[in-house]
Formats: sequence, C-alpha cells, structure tokens
Amino acid sequence: LEMSVEDSFKPGVTQTGPKGQLAHPTTLEHSKRLEKKLYKVSENAWSLIGNGLSNQSFVEGPQGLICIDTGESNQEMAAALKEIRKETQAPVVACIYTHFHYVGGTQTLIDENNKLAIWGHDGIQANLDRFGGEIAPRVTRGLAHQFATSMPQEGPDGIVNLGLGNFFRNPEHAPFTNGYIPPKHTFVEPTKAKIAGLKVEFYPAPSDATDSITIWFPDLKLAINNLLWPVLFNVFAIRGEEYRDPRIMMKGLDQLAELEAENLIGAHGPPFSGQEQIKKIILNYRDTLQFLWDQTVRCANKGLTLNEAIGIIKLPTHFQEHYTTQQLYGVVEHHVRQIYSGLFGWFDEDEANLFPIPSPERSQRLIAGFGGIEKVRTIIDDALQKDDFRWAIELSSWLVRSELNDQGIADAGEPEDRKRLAAALRGIAYSTSAANIRNWCITRALELDQSLNLSRFRSHRFNKRELERRNGSNSLNLLRVLLIPERASEIDMNIKISFDDGETVTYSIRNSIALVSKAKDSDLSISLSKDSWFDVLCGKKTLSELMLEKTSNTKHEKEIKRFFACFDLQSLMS
Repeated sequence: LEMSVEDSFKPGVTQTGPKGQLAHPTTLEHSKRLEKKLYKVSENAWSLIGNGLSNQSFVEGPQGLICIDTGESNQEMAAALKEIRKETQAPVVACIYTHFHYVGGTQTLIDENNKLAIWGHDGIQANLDRFGGEIAPRVTRGLAHQFATSMPQEGPDGIVNLGLGNFFRNPEHAPFTNGYIPPKHTFVEPTKAKIAGLKVEFYPAPSDATDSITIWFPDLKLAINNLLWPVLFNVFAIRGEEYRDPRIMMKGLDQLAELEAENLIGAHGPPFSGQEQIKKIILNYRDTLQFLWDQTVRCANKGLTLNEAIGIIKLPTHFQEHYTTQQLYGVVEHHVRQIYSGLFGWFDEDEANLFPIPSPERSQRLIAGFGGIEKVRTIIDDALQKDDFRWAIELSSWLVRSELNDQGIADAGEPEDRKRLAAALRGIAYSTSAANIRNWCITRALELDQSLNLSRFRSHRFNKRELERRNGSNSLNLLRVLLIPERASEIDMNIKISFDDGETVTYSIRNSIALVSKAKDSDLSISLSKDSWFDVLCGKKTLSELMLEKTSNTKHEKEIKRFFACFDLQSLMS
C-alpha cells in the first residue's frame, strides 16, 4: 500500500469537530497535538507550543535565559514569558531567531533588558523587506488563504488548525503589535559563540526560509531547528513561495542527525527526546524528501507530463506511521508539481500547455464544446452527487472563469455556478487531512458564495511603518510593479526627487518600465517631505495635496502629475 493522489482527500471520511467544523478525522486529531503546553525538555530547556503559530523556546545558562523566536507580536511573547516565569526567574539576556517568520515580539524582551543580545542569520532583514515589498498583495492574499485569517471560528467552515499550529495569531493576543528588532549579531557561515555562559553553535540550514538556522548547544546535547516539522515538509506552499529545494533540506537534516542530539526542539510542534528516536525521526523525514525528488526526476526523465507523474508517484505507506511524515499541511501531488517546476520550469512537455488559449476564451470554447452551459451544469451536478470533486471543480471553474468581472479578471459567472464551484471546493476541504488545502478551499468557497470579500488583497496597500524602514529610493523602487504600460508607452522622462532628509533620487520611466536610475540629466525636479511622500503611498493624502504643502517645491507640477498618473495607485492619480 502506498500514499497516492487519492490520499489528497477522501470523500466519506468527514467528521464533526468540537465547534461544528467538518473535517478529516486526522486533521481533528492533529489539533490536540498543537494545544498550548510548556514542555520541559531537559533540566534547563523548555519549549512552549500552542501559544501562536510557532513555538517560543528557552534555554537557561549560568548567566541568564536565552529566548528562541519571539512569535508574531509583542503580546504573544509576553504570554510566553508569563509561562516560563512559572519555571525560572533567570533574567533574559539573549534572543536567537531561527528564521525571519517569527521575530515580531522582540520588543517585549527589550523592555526587560535594553542590552539584549539578538542573534540571527544575516538574511533576515532582506527576507522581511521582500515580503513587504513588490509582491505584498500576492503574499498577503496567499497568507489569508493558507492561514485561515478570514475563516469563521466555528461551524462547518470553522478553523480546525493550520498544520503547524492551531491558529495564525492567538485571538487572546489581540491587538497584535509588532515588536521586531533586527539582530545585532549576524552570520552567514557556521559560527560558534558563547551566550549566557553556554557554548552555542549556529549552522545555516535553509528550509522554508533561506535564513533558517540550526542551533546546537554541545554541552547540553540540545538542538533547536526549523527543519523537522510536525507535518510532512511543505516543498510547495499553497500561499505562494519561492522554490524550496529538497536537496538543500536533505543536507540540513543529515547535519542535524549527525549531531546526535539527546533533545530536539523545533520551530513548530512538540519536542523529542532520546538520541535513537530523534535520529530515526530525522532520517525518515529526510528520506521523504529524497523519495519525492528522486521519483519526480525519474518521471521527468521518462517523459511523463505532470498530470501523469502525480498519478504514479506514491509515498510509501510506512511514512504514515509517524505524524511528522503525514500529509497534515500540504499534499504529495502538489510537492511533485513544485519539484518539477523548480527543476525544469512550467512546461512539462504536454503539448496542450505550450500555447493554451487565454482565459476567458478558453473556458467559453470548452463550454461550447461540451454542449453549452446547461449541459456543463448537468455534468457538474452529477459529479457533485458522486463526490467526484476533481471533475466538479474543473468544470465549474469554466463557468466562473468564462466572464470578466468589474476588475477585468476572469472571475465572474452566475451566482448558481459560483456556488457549484464553492460546493466542490468544500467537498475537498471537508475530506482532506492537509490543513493548507482545507483552509485554501474554504476561504475561496466563502468568496465565491459572497460570504467573504477579499478584494483588498488584490491591490497594493502600503504600510507606513514598513515604508519608514526604507529610504526614498527603496520606496520608489516598489512602484515599478504598479506601472501601467499603456499609460507609459510614450513617456521617456527623468525626475530628480529631493527628500527633506537630504536624499536625492532620479526616478525614470523609459520603454514602459519605471526604475531608480543613474541618469545625470533630469527633465523634471521636485523637493518634498519624505513623510508626506509615504502618506501619499499609503493613501492618506493625494499627490495633489502633497504639492500644495510648504515642504514641496517644483516648477513642473503638471508634468509630474502626468508622470505619476502612469502608476496604478489612486493617490498618485489624484
């Protein structure tokens, strides 16, 4: 027996959770594993799980307490400190980030010790900037889908868990103020240090983040990592992410196994103890990744298309014996697609994918070819009756994507057809063990049946706090992905922008692109307040209002307005 595409979801196994949620029984069971608990891992190490999406862990040395990861907010870290104070009153002397995802509560530690030593990979800041930059709308929309931020708390569509934790942010921690503080001690290579009187070794170990590290306390035989999760590793993140190469992960897991730790703490999920058990779990975890990579390459070399490969690659069933290698987060068939695309790109040698007819015309032709809308509806209804959700999704998506909506996106269709697609998605959501799939399908279903409006995640919404960490040049650089080429097709122009903090930037439009350039000659010039410029980007004021301020000065008002009207941001067009 092997895990195959049929294991992505299993109609007929749905159970009802404690808050009325409809879900796969394994998903419901996994929630118990993620409940809040402070584990005492050894005499001087603890790991708090269930406080948020990630763990906060603590190691006590002769000189004080080291905190590992600070969660999503100051409130989350404050709650973690409250828990650890039941075990030790040692002063907080250091903080270590395992990677950039869980660094939002560090100000809470600074409030206790303003001389706090903060350690982390040198790439943390760049990763934070990337997620808040050009790709922000797509990233935040993906987060909303994968991490269930817009789903109800109870009822059939209620949140069960997120695979790595029971919630993205613990509701008890609202209003979630961000307290990120950049690390003062950074590294890119294996590094040894002495922290709180303990020997500490850092090993870069990329996983779901390029800045992930393994932390090794040799005298304690304790390892802390972001490699081994309480779920099958997510090669593919449905929220949208860069390729995570299993070969790199495997190296990190091999290194982790070689440490022969007696205690192992993760960024997510319960800790493990016992050298033999830990090594077995790590190697099994590592081997799932090699199996998926090797077999994807084997299928590609044989000339199989992706749709063929996902039907052939089956993860051996013995990996189901432990929850760390179960499909509790993502699914095998999606990981296969990601590995193939990461290695070979999007084209899988299926001729139909070479020059597909663009939407919505493709959907219109398919509907016509099947005999018209009513015929397609009949087939969909029959598929739903038989729990044939794959087929129901494919056909109902034609009906939804055969028309453009008011934003010019192929996402319209009649309400009854949107409800058909929503029903098919819910059929999968209620019968999959994978939290990511359940959350994505339900969130999309809620949008389809008009229970939820996600339009705010399809436009750039600049955050002033994020902008204030950037200079003027960086803020202008973000605008390039908002350029509307049709408006800029006849513009070849340079603007010299002088900010009130002394920074001067030349910003150019040429060849229907925008860029911060090194052009020496400027056609236009303007002096302005950087704070007011950030207000314009955030939509708090318009470009016209900024130009009326005393801090603004230009002789080219009309031309500058025409220049910035090329960008798809309402405050720049008014």
